[in-house]
Amino acid sequence: MAIIINIDVMLAKRKMSVTELSERVGITMANISILKNGKAKAIKVDTLDKICRALSCQPGEILEWRDEDGKA
Repeated sequence: MAIIINIDVMLAKRKMSVTELSERVGITMANISILKNGKAKAIKVDTLDKICRALSCQPGEILEWRDEDGKA
């Protein structure tokens, strides 16, 4: 997948656990793990909004685009 979700990086920067993020956002730890591990096929804008609010960050701090060939 060309879109990388860097939730683990933001969690570390904010010194927040997956459990705490799960509670703040209102989604299961399993779903956060799916996002963290790059297994998600989609993310709702509403969920992204809640994650950004919980982590006090911009969407661009969580989402990263990489070329499928690994060049970018």
